[in-house]
Amino acid sequence: MARPPYLAELRPTLTLAAPIVIGQVSQMLMGVTDSAMIGHAGTVPLAASAFGSNIFNIFYVFGIGLMIPVSIFVARARGAQRPEEAAEYLRHGLTAALVAGAAEMLVMAALATQLHRFGQPPEVLAIVTPFYLLFAASIAPVLVYLVLRQYAEAMGHPWVPMFIMLGGVGLNALLNWVFIYGHLGVPALGLTGAGISTLTSRTLGALVIFLWLRRYPAVRESWPRHWWGGYSAARFREMLHVGAPAGGMLLFEVTAFAFSGIMIGWLGAVPLAAHQIAMTCASFAFMFPLGLSTAAGMRVSHAVGAGERGRLRPIAFGAIGLGLAVMTFFAVAFAVGGRMIASWFVPDPAVIALAAQLLIVAAVFQLADGVQVIAAAVLRGVTDVRLPAVITLIAYWVIALPLGYGLGISGPLGAAGVWVGIAGGLAFAAIFLTVRFARLTR
Repeated sequence: MARPPYLAELRPTLTLAAPIVIGQVSQMLMGVTDSAMIGHAGTVPLAASAFGSNIFNIFYVFGIGLMIPVSIFVARARGAQRPEEAAEYLRHGLTAALVAGAAEMLVMAALATQLHRFGQPPEVLAIVTPFYLLFAASIAPVLVYLVLRQYAEAMGHPWVPMFIMLGGVGLNALLNWVFIYGHLGVPALGLTGAGISTLTSRTLGALVIFLWLRRYPAVRESWPRHWWGGYSAARFREMLHVGAPAGGMLLFEVTAFAFSGIMIGWLGAVPLAAHQIAMTCASFAFMFPLGLSTAAGMRVSHAVGAGERGRLRPIAFGAIGLGLAVMTFFAVAFAVGGRMIASWFVPDPAVIALAAQLLIVAAVFQLADGVQVIAAAVLRGVTDVRLPAVITLIAYWVIALPLGYGLGISGPLGAAGVWVGIAGGLAFAAIFLTVRFARLTR
C-alpha cells in the first residue's frame, strides 16, 4: 500500500534537514558558548555582548536574506538538470556576498562612533566597541561561508558543511578559553577576546568549505570554470528580486528583536543580561525549525524546477507539522526548567530569576516561531516574497514592538512585557504566512 503523500515527502525532508539542523545548532552553539564564557567573566560583559550582537545581527540577517536566492536557484537548476546554471548562481552569489559584506562592514564601522545614541548603560558602552568592531569584520567571511554552505546543501551534500560547522564551534570555544580568560601566555582580554575568537573561527570556516568544494568530485560539473568577469546583470536582478524582499522579511524580524533588546537595555544591565540568556536559549531552539525550513524550501524549489507542483503542499505541511512537534518539546523544557537553564550562564541570582521568567514567555512563542519560519521558507521556494514581506513588517513593527513597549516599558511588566509583544507578532506571522502558502498551492 502506498504511503500518504505527506508521509512520503517527510522522510526525504528529514534526510536533508538532519545535517542542516545539526549544522545550524552547531552554529548557534558558538553563540551559546560565547554567552556562557562571557557570562562567567561578569554581568556587564554579558550585557555588552548582547548589545553588540543585537546591532551586528541586523546586518547579518539582512545579508542572509540577500544570499537566500543561491539555495533557491541552485536547487531549481538541479531539479531542471542544468549544472551550468547552478555554477553561475554560485559565482554570482559569492560576488554578491563579498560586495554586500564589504559594504555592511563599512556601515557598521561608521556606526561604531554612534553607539552612545542607543541609550545603553555607561558601563556597557565603555567596553563594547572593540568586540563590536571585530564582529563587524567577520560579516564578509560569514556571508561567503553561508553562500558556499547553501550551494552544497542545495546540491544534496549537506554533511561536510555540518562537520565544518562543528569544527568551528570547537575552535571558537578553544580560542575563547585562550583570549577571554588569558591562557597559553596570552593576556586575558575579556569581551574583546570573544570577538577575536569569532572572527578567526568564521574566516577559517569560509576558507575550509571553499577548499573542500573546489576538490569535491560530486559537484565538479556544477562548479564555476572561472570566477571573475562575464557577469549577467539579468541574473543579479533575478537574485535581487528574491533576495531583497527576503532580506527585508528577515530584517523586519531581527530589527524587532534587536530593538526589543535595546528597549530592555533601558531597564538596566540586569534585565539586558537576562534577555541575552533567554534569547540565546530561544535562538538555540529556533535552529531546529530553521534547519527544517531550509530543507523544505530547497525541496520546494527542486520540485518547482522539476515541474512537480503536486509535491509542494506535502513537502511544506509535513515540515510544518514536524516543526510544531519539535518546538512543543522545547516549550515544555523552557517552562519547566527555566531557572536551572539560566543558572548555567551566570551566577547572579537576579539575572537568573528574570531570565527564568522570560523563558516562560519563550515557551509560549516557540510554537508560532517554528511555524512562521517554515512557512516563510516554502513561500520563498515558490518565489513568493513581496506579500510575505508585508505580513512580516506588520507582525513585528505594527504588532510586536508597540505591544512590547506598551506592556513592558510604559506598562508594569518590564522585560517580560517586551517578550509578550514579540510573541504576539510571531503568532500573527505564523497564521498569515501559512494561509498564504495554502492559497497559492490550492
